[in-house]
Amino acid sequence: MKTMQHLTCRILLSACIAALGCIPLRAAESQKAQAPNHARVCEPLVKPAFLPLPIGAVEPQGWLRDWAVSARVGITGHLDEWHPTFADGWKGTPIQATGATPEGTGWPIEQSAYWLDGALRLGLVLHDEALIKKIRARLDPVVDGVNQAAAGTSFIYWRKGYQPQGFDSWAHSHMGRALVALYQGTGDKRVLDALVKVYAAYDGDLRLPPLFADVSGLCNLDAMLETYSFSGERRILDRVLKAIAEPAVAQESKAWETGKVAPGHMVILYEDIRLPAIVYPWTGDEHLLQATLGAQKWLDEQHMLPYGVPSGEEYASGIGAFRKTETCDVTAMLLTSSWLYRICGDGDWGDRMERAFFNAAAAPVARDFQTMSYYQSPNRLRADSLPAPQPSCPGANGLLFHKLGCPQTLCCVGAVNRIIPNYIIHLWMATRDNGLAAAMYGPCTVSALAGDGVPVKVTTITDYPFDETIRMMVEPSRDSAFPLYLRIPGWCRNARLAVNGSEVPVTRDNKGFVKIARTWTKNDSVELKLPMNPQVIRGYETEVPPANRNYFGFRGQEYFQPFRRPYASVLLGPLLFALPVADVDPNTPAADAKWQYALATDATAHDAGITVERRPMPAHWDWPLNSPVRLQVPVQAFDWQPTDFQSLPAKPVAGIASATVQLVPYGCTKFRISMFPVTERVWKDPPPDGLSNTKGITP
Repeated sequence: MKTMQHLTCRILLSACIAALGCIPLRAAESQKAQAPNHARVCEPLVKPAFLPLPIGAVEPQGWLRDWAVSARVGITGHLDEWHPTFADGWKGTPIQATGATPEGTGWPIEQSAYWLDGALRLGLVLHDEALIKKIRARLDPVVDGVNQAAAGTSFIYWRKGYQPQGFDSWAHSHMGRALVALYQGTGDKRVLDALVKVYAAYDGDLRLPPLFADVSGLCNLDAMLETYSFSGERRILDRVLKAIAEPAVAQESKAWETGKVAPGHMVILYEDIRLPAIVYPWTGDEHLLQATLGAQKWLDEQHMLPYGVPSGEEYASGIGAFRKTETCDVTAMLLTSSWLYRICGDGDWGDRMERAFFNAAAAPVARDFQTMSYYQSPNRLRADSLPAPQPSCPGANGLLFHKLGCPQTLCCVGAVNRIIPNYIIHLWMATRDNGLAAAMYGPCTVSALAGDGVPVKVTTITDYPFDETIRMMVEPSRDSAFPLYLRIPGWCRNARLAVNGSEVPVTRDNKGFVKIARTWTKNDSVELKLPMNPQVIRGYETEVPPANRNYFGFRGQEYFQPFRRPYASVLLGPLLFALPVADVDPNTPAADAKWQYALATDATAHDAGITVERRPMPAHWDWPLNSPVRLQVPVQAFDWQPTDFQSLPAKPVAGIASATVQLVPYGCTKFRISMFPVTERVWKDPPPDGLSNTKGITP
């Protein structure tokens, strides 16, 4: 009860702030009318489709809560006990760690900021006062250090008057996000004062390097815009608009709009390409939004892997069964997608986020959340050699599970803590017509304002995506008229919807949502069924980008020569499925596992000859190999001896189905095949040359 009272107070605080209004950007514009629920003090010229709820308004339940609690009990709750980078980062003290400088800056402040941001958000969504207290003990000194210092300081408060440059400016942006989260979750004015004080006078490294090889202080822009939206301090906006208009930034944005993107470091690429889009609402310049969307299209076509996140080893590495994705990329992908979802309101971004979260977020974390891996790959057969260890960065341990991810490079073990809470936070958002939108799905409760400021609680009861049925109980504090928007995923055919047991027509709008506008009363119920049909996607394994030849110089020249090797992957709803290689532990596959199969099912048929088996959810969720949903698929056994370079056969395999194997969700596996060789039957009517067909599934 106490935590719910605190949550209600925060929601009401948000509403009171919004009611203050502000003078919009253009001098010719008049004072705003009554602001929507959950609006900020200042809103942009182009109004975003969705309004974020206060952090903590959405609380996980069911299997999602189990997983969040595992993070709390595991890595997220204990990193400060495991390494000095997380114990002492942002204290301005020397740290014995890779990349640390004598004055307490460098790599540790980036890595610890990742953890502080993610752990705080997890504490807020779980209403875990002990975890919140632990993180505030590290964030409050930053806030106090800024508020007590002279004007013009930075979050690196122990260096008086310092305007961060180079790597410090990048680390600074991540602390900015952590402090924005602290304000969003608590309404503590001291935090907003510190944010305003720093960003109103910020003269740090707001540049965009010419290649995605160098970090950029321009990534402070999202925290700066969030601070402006809460405070109305115009000097902050002026600095943002000046930075985005710099010739180097404008030149890069124009190139991205036309699909000309340098295939550099994937984390930096994702962090940078979102920047034009997040400034777009404040300028109305459509080209800024198109720049981000153009870069995203390039990623979809050139580097996207079946689990919904591009390759990045750490640089973009094309499409392939043994290509790797850094765990930091999962975090960066979800961040960029959540901003685009919020701005554009297209349900496709919800599809993307679910696919990445349900697949790529789970695979690199041990089931007990005590260890993790720096990289994952679509196929993983042997811990020692397939795929081959990465000898450049972070070293030979990149595919092994360790409590620090990779002991010599700690970014991923810090960033992994952001993944779960950021998904939960965005499950629900407010709409500009004072409704609520189910942006993504999972078991949860949301407490927010709707209609004419009425507190509403919606409880979502579901095992989705491991089941097709989503039930919601709507509980307004009094009868209230407002719209409820439900996203219908792009992969779903024949969705069914009922309100209080009565069927309602399912008509998607142009954003992919169904709108239910009515007067809601306590204990109204909504039931949404999203039938999941097995689908086979097909594409080509491609070469490593020649532009990254210097970074991948340890590979043979054959990796950079054009090739197109066919593959197929199997999905059910948002879940990617894999042939599991049983494991003793995350670093040890079971002996004598059988995996030498090509997929032998007609890719043009929606059911594809695949049988779906469902079982009850386990009492406690830990991504079990003994999964509650499984697929039986036809395959062709053949003599397959993959190497790191020749991970898939060069052409379809002759023959028809000779066996049936069982697939489980990709996220439940640590060793697996999810990009299959194909039989000639699968490959009839192949996709156009170069098309990976992995961005999304349209029925």
